[in-house]
Order: sequence, then structure tokens, then C-alpha cells
Amino acid sequence: MSGVENLSRRGFLKGSLLAGGGLILGVSWGARRAQAQDAEPEAPAVFQPNAFLRIAPSGEITLLAKHDEMGQGIWTGLAIVVAEGLRVDPATIRVLPAPADPAFANNAFGVQATGGSTSTWSSYEQMRMAGATARVALVTAAATQWGVDAADCEATDGKVRHAASDRVLGYGELAQAAGDVQIAERVELRERAQFERIGKPTPRQDSAVKVRGQALFSLDQRVEGMLTALVARPPTFGGKLARFDAAEAKAIPGVKAVVEVPSGVAVIGDGYWSAFRGRAALELEWTPGEGGDAPLDSDALRAHFEGLSQRPGNVARDDGDVVAALSAAERTLEAVYEVPYQAHAPMEPLSCLVELRADGGAKLTTGTQFLGIDHPAVVGRLGVTPEQVEFQNSYLGGGFGRRANPASDFVLEALEVALAAKDLGAPIKTVWTREDDLQGGWYRPLFVNRIVAGIQDGAISAWHQRIVGQSIARGTAFEGAMIKDGVDGTSVEGAADMPHGIPNLKVELHSPVLRVPVQWWRSVGHSNTAFAKESMLDELAEALGQDPYALRMQLLEEHPRLQRVLRVAAEAAGWDTEPAEGMGRGISVHESFKGFAAHVVEATLEDGVPRIRRVVVAIDCGLVINPDQVEAQLQGAAIFALSATLGQGITLKDGRVEQSNFHDYPLVRIHEAPAVEVHIVESEEPMGGIGEVGVPGVASAVCSALRAAGAPRIRRLPIGTQLQG
Repeated sequence: MSGVENLSRRGFLKGSLLAGGGLILGVSWGARRAQAQDAEPEAPAVFQPNAFLRIAPSGEITLLAKHDEMGQGIWTGLAIVVAEGLRVDPATIRVLPAPADPAFANNAFGVQATGGSTSTWSSYEQMRMAGATARVALVTAAATQWGVDAADCEATDGKVRHAASDRVLGYGELAQAAGDVQIAERVELRERAQFERIGKPTPRQDSAVKVRGQALFSLDQRVEGMLTALVARPPTFGGKLARFDAAEAKAIPGVKAVVEVPSGVAVIGDGYWSAFRGRAALELEWTPGEGGDAPLDSDALRAHFEGLSQRPGNVARDDGDVVAALSAAERTLEAVYEVPYQAHAPMEPLSCLVELRADGGAKLTTGTQFLGIDHPAVVGRLGVTPEQVEFQNSYLGGGFGRRANPASDFVLEALEVALAAKDLGAPIKTVWTREDDLQGGWYRPLFVNRIVAGIQDGAISAWHQRIVGQSIARGTAFEGAMIKDGVDGTSVEGAADMPHGIPNLKVELHSPVLRVPVQWWRSVGHSNTAFAKESMLDELAEALGQDPYALRMQLLEEHPRLQRVLRVAAEAAGWDTEPAEGMGRGISVHESFKGFAAHVVEATLEDGVPRIRRVVVAIDCGLVINPDQVEAQLQGAAIFALSATLGQGITLKDGRVEQSNFHDYPLVRIHEAPAVEVHIVESEEPMGGIGEVGVPGVASAVCSALRAAGAPRIRRLPIGTQLQG
């Protein structure tokens, strides 16, 4: 869509939705949502052409960001796109988080949410239109005031100029008049070759406030009279509270109340420390959880999953005749690949501040990726109208999917605490410690993959993959859309849609039911399937006596975008040169979230300890808004993936999680971090994701690099101490 019908600021944009395959740019601006976090009350002269933009008489431009800023740089990216249409410097645009309102729905999901590497590509045309439409209204207002043709006026740097008469008016001076402009024609957008701001390296808007410690995250938010709550939850998944004694907890100075809530027992104090000490003083008895397909012990679960992988499952893809092809193959290879439960472990722990209101509504201050799910969940729990519930979102100190919880777990729990303690008459912030979150579930599922591949006439003739792992959609509002014929699409993505030219290919799925809460984790199912797929391709290359790079290029002949990034990464890494002595190289390529990425990893093995020396990544994500943002995202994705590959894994023993903090769920440290080189492939192809795309290919490339450096083949993550004698 290259234009949008413009009416007036009162009639412009009446709904934000996808219709008939085309984007209809529009939103309703409810009176209840007319003010965002830290925003001044709207003055009559403020120009508000759509839900996203406001231009004040002072000339200040405010953008209400429909996507949450959690370190990925999206606020800067959105500002750049809007600035292109407005013809202003992106740095002059103030960005604030949008309130909870369907007007700000993610165009890819239909609800207000941030995730899935959708933020940039899904809102690109919408933001271009928002900026360009505002500019046309401002130019029209100026031309009308001067009595000249709008075509003879130019808008740039926040001013409208009429060159012939040398007259100039600032956007702020035109704000009131622009609000009443009627524009019948559709707005034409610049061609890519004309871009002045899109595609140029641009500093992050939020860097300065974060470096100075001025940025407010959810955990930083405070209001007068606020109390702090910590919740004691069952030590085993599915456990229930049998009894508790709060006498010693209530004796702790500063403890104001101890209340039972659906998730456990909440201790409310005048600050974090009093609540923490009070919770530690509770006497608690729990009953263990019951039900599920297997005991909650990691060794038992792995054995159970491996057993399931030997039996037929629900079919996700079935090309050719795998059984016949394997039977006729000159040689078959069979391998089992495993990835563990993974916690999101964002640097900022979870928190949610609840202020109950006299009308039965509430204001919630938090950091969530899922306003479109959390807001109606709170409305439903309170039994009020949507107008009575306000959300104030903050900067998110990392998310990786944890703050997009389908059950709205940490938000609804905070609400339950506030309701149980409403007699205190105080705002209450419920805080999770890092231990609470690491041991509290909502993990990327444990997966086991069994792959049997056949070789015939020097080529891969068959591929049979069985995937075993919990469904993240089961029991959620997304089940109907995500599970078809017993197959959760997120469990098989990256496998069921393998692009490689293998004539006989079958993918099956088992989704055992367990008590461990699971949800999406950065790159979702691709984090598992890419590891299994790319690892098996390396084993097949070895069996065929072929170069792993050459084999992939051959298999991807009909997929030029994958071939292109693979070629760029290989050339940048010097794949055709001999590595230094003791150094091994591994390579991978994978498509996910509409993005295409290839990785080359260089690694050594020192006394059984893996040392990652270099990561080279090539990315094709279509049009790039901000190259700096792309580079930073892929560098962060590499470190995130390396942490998960080398040392992070959630394990269960006797039904309890064994890990608790970064000492036993370790991040890659500065001295362990390799150089990460990012190569952006210029592309005229459709836009795709970045942040998720940089994760899936790392693990297999690491394991293959270590194999080339002399280590045994690694098929189970994390690597941990597997290589140490």
C-alpha cells in the first residue's frame, strides 16, 4: 500500500486491522487512552493526526511506540521510519510507550504484543504512512494559510517552506491548523533510492538515559505509600499449599501482612528486604504435584522422550516414501539430539505494581510484552470495563519471551496479591527474585530429536525426524490456531519446512503432557530444530566425504537467499583457508521469522574446556532500517545462544529445579566472549526478523567447530563438562 486516505484528525484512522490481504492503516483513539506514560494532558492545539503521533505547539514531536523497548532498539527503529515520512531528524522525536489499547495491536498477531521478530516489518508501512500523512497535513495547512499551491511548499527539518516567497512556518506553529485539514488524495511515499534516514546508521535513542541510570524499568517504578510483596510458591510444579504458619514472618520488622493467594503465600512488607526476610521465616507445607506422562526427573524424562522418539507420532510433513527410501539406502545414519529446558533469565527480574481504584478498576505498572493479553485478563478478573484498567508499561530489562506469558502469570499474581491485601489500602508491587523466576517454570521445552537419514548414490535420499517435546500452545488461547492435527506448529518449525532438496522427508511429533510450565523462548522451536538439522547435515557431510559448506550449497540450490548468506559468511570467515593449529570451524545456515542467517564459528578445545574464538554471521533481513541496530541484535543473539549452548540448562531432580541463579545457570562472561562479526547482505527481498534469527544456527556451528578441533561429536546441550575427562 503506497498511500492512505486522509480525513481529519477527528476522523482519521478508525481501526487498526489487516483486511483483504492489505494493510488498512487506522486506529481508534479512545478518550480513556489519550494520555501516555509521563505525557502532559493534551492541549487543544496539539496536532494528533493518528494514534501514534502528536505534534505540540512547541514543535515537540511525540511518538507512542506500539512495540515495547526491551533492549532491541525498536523505539529508535520506529522513530527512524516515522522521521522519514515527517522529514525530520529521528533524534528530535520523543518516544513513549503506548498504553494498552487495541489501536496498538501488532499487525502480525492481531493483539498488542512485542515478539517473534515482527516489530519492524509488521509496522513498517503503518509507521511510514503515519509520518507521511502528518507531513502532508502540515504542508497543506501552511499552503492554505499562505494562499499558495501545496506543491510549491517543502517540508524538512520540522519546518514548511515556500521557496518563492521565502516564508517559513514550524510544525508547531501549524499544529492547530493541520488538525482540521481535509486531505482527499492518498499519500505517496518515497522510493527506496530517495531515503534520507532509513538505512543509515543511527544512535539508539535510549542509550543515554540507560548509561546514566535514568531509564525507569518496571523494577524501578515507585509510588507514594507503596509496599512490596514476595510470594512463596510450591517447590515442585503442580504442588499445592497444605498449611502455613506466618507467626514468625509477621514478627519481622516491616512486614505488614501475610496473605494466601492462588499461587502460594504472599508476604507484604514496607520494602523488599522486609518482605524477603518475612518470606524466609514462613513455615510452609506443600503437597507434591500429580499427573503427567513421566516423573519430573531429568534423567527419567530424557529416557521417556527417547522411548517416544522410537514410536510413530503425529505427522507434520510426509514427502515421498521415507520407509522405502531408507530400506533401499546404501547406508543409513541415526542420531539423537537433545536440548534442555531453558529459562529466559532476563537481566531485570519480573515485577508488577498494582494500584486498586475505588471504582473497582486498577492501574498496573509493569514491563510486559503482552499488553493485548494481560489487559483483558485483568479486566476479566476484576469484572470491570476495559476503561477501568490502565497499564503503564516501562522499559523492559530483557524479555526473550518470558514477559509474553499466555497465562499472564506474573501480572495476574500481582493483582491477586493486591486484592488479598486490599484492606491495607496501599499500592503493592509484587517482585520475583531471579531464583523465583529460574525455578518457577515457563521454560523453552526439553526436546529430543531422533533423525534417521539415508544415503544413496552419493546423496541424501531420505530424512526421517521424530521430535518429542511439550507443546507451548496446549491449554492456551492460541491452541486452536497453533495446533493442527495434533501438531503444534512451533514444535516442528524449522524441520517441517526444511528447504533442503531431500526427496523423501518425514517429520513426526510427540507432545507429552507434563506439569512443567513451558512457553516461547527466543527463536522458539527453531532453537531446537536448527541444532538437530544442522548437526545431522554435518554428520552426513562427514559420511559422504563432502565439505559441509559445499553440501549445504548443493542442497539449497532452489533457495538463493539461504545460499547468499551462506556464501557471505563462508567468505568472510575464510572458510577455504586452513585454520590455525588446534582451531576448528563449524558452519550453519537457517531461515526463521522471515530472516535468513548463516554462522561460522571458530573454536578450540583447551583441557576439555571449549573456547569460542570467533563468530561470523551473515544476515538477510530485507530492507534494513538501522544497520547499527541489526549489528547489535546479532551480536547479542550470538552471546545469548553461546550461553545456552555452553553452560545453561534447567534440570530437575526429585521434581525440583536444580539451578537457581547465574552461578549455576551461567552467562558467557566478558573474558569468554568471542569477537562477533556481522555482515549485512543488501537485499531487495521482503523484510524479515533479526533478533530471533541470530540464535538458531549458533549451537550446531559451535559443536561442529569443536569436532573439527578434535572433540567428540556433541549431540546433547548444553555442552557443560561433556568434553572433560
